[in-house]
Amino acid sequence: MTEGNNVTESDNKDTTAGDVPAEEKNAEEEKKENGECKVDLVEKASPPAAAEVEFVHPEGGWGWVVMLASMWCNGSVFGIQNSFGILYVSLLKEFSSKDGVDMSSKTSFVGSLSMGMIFFCSPIVSIFTDIFGCRITAVGGAAVGLVGLLASSFVKSLDVMYFTYGIVFACGCSFAYQPSLVILGHYFKKRLGLVNGIVTAGSGVFTVTLPFILSKLLDEVGLQNTLRVLCILMFVLILAGFTYKPLLPPKPAMTQTGFRLSRLFNMNIWKSVGYRIWAFGIPAALYGYYVPYVHLMKHVQERFGPNVNKEILLLCIGITSCLGRFIFGSVADFVKGSNKVFLQVLSFFVIGVMSMMIPLCNIFGGLIAVCLLMGLFDGCFICIMAPIAFELVGAKDVSQAIGFLLGLMSIPMVAGPPIAGFLRDKLGSYDMAFYLAGIPPIIGGIVLCLIPWVEARNRRKQKKEGLSKEQDVSQKMIELEKAQEDAKNKRGDSVL
Repeated sequence: MTEGNNVTESDNKDTTAGDVPAEEKNAEEEKKENGECKVDLVEKASPPAAAEVEFVHPEGGWGWVVMLASMWCNGSVFGIQNSFGILYVSLLKEFSSKDGVDMSSKTSFVGSLSMGMIFFCSPIVSIFTDIFGCRITAVGGAAVGLVGLLASSFVKSLDVMYFTYGIVFACGCSFAYQPSLVILGHYFKKRLGLVNGIVTAGSGVFTVTLPFILSKLLDEVGLQNTLRVLCILMFVLILAGFTYKPLLPPKPAMTQTGFRLSRLFNMNIWKSVGYRIWAFGIPAALYGYYVPYVHLMKHVQERFGPNVNKEILLLCIGITSCLGRFIFGSVADFVKGSNKVFLQVLSFFVIGVMSMMIPLCNIFGGLIAVCLLMGLFDGCFICIMAPIAFELVGAKDVSQAIGFLLGLMSIPMVAGPPIAGFLRDKLGSYDMAFYLAGIPPIIGGIVLCLIPWVEARNRRKQKKEGLSKEQDVSQKMIELEKAQEDAKNKRGDSVL
């Protein structure tokens, strides 16, 4: 039927090509006489207008409930991960006492594997979110996380804990976490920056409160029952996922499956030299980033005794991390171009130096000051990620750029703490581990310093290419005008 219609239309156009002026004139006269001209224009314009209806974000309403659910998700996932240092001490006591030897490296691998898997799954979670939607992905992920955490409470072997806590629980957290950020774009546009700030502050709130709760629970009910109590957070997370009611119109099926899967590895982001440097520098800096979160509690216990109030250190990191996200997020709005990279460079330098300062602190107050600075610039590093990705690859590819970067970040996050634990087992203290943990952030910061230079060079190159193209176009215009003048002169000569 379509081919027949096309042939008829083409035949009509061919046969009436010579009579177009007369027919158009008659048609216009008829429309003017009948008053149908305006009506016809409206009828022709109405289908595109109906198809291009712009979605209006509610900027509130049920969106505030979604924001609170996302805040709970961010807090429960990263609150548990950031408080692993408290669980680490109990795990070490639980599994080292059986063999009579220290297992710092093997035990710390549980927490580092868990944190690494959250980032490693990010590219896969983005595909699941596009195909199945935010609600199904988040609820399913929270359910898997609940199963993994509950199974960890019955585990009697460290090797099995790698699977239940390090893989199953962490993968569930990853699938629950990413949709909680995507769904915010369904309800907010003008207030999206504010809402994202409130949601990400949830991890700081939980990081502040959970260490004290975990310490009390571990003393009162033990490790296994503490993990079962934490399952309550994951159960509430399942309920929170049901609030993710999508508002944006769904994509066509072909876009969800075929087109999206074909773009799983988006090569456009790797064409940017600045992004390639960024994707190498960030993982290089993170080999020592997660070491304090895992080993600081054990180090404090060894240095200052078991009765010291070590949870106050995580409290300091959590509070200043929240402040850092609001402060440096606001500062980044006033920094133009690739200079945002220098904020991230500064954060890595400070974090690296503070890691090296930990063994030098023989006074507990010195450790508090170190943790305050580490938390402040940790917030700077996190909040500046998305703006840098946007400027390096553009809005079209920014989600893929962040997803692949998070996947690359998983490798050093997994490797760093076990290396520090291995050094502790061999040397008998954490001093060398913290000294070495401060080196990768400084090296990564130095690598990131290349990005502004590369981006400035690319802008100069593009400017030169633009000028040369303009010159070529103007030269062609001059040659065309000259050719037209020559043609007119020839015609004049032939007439004479």
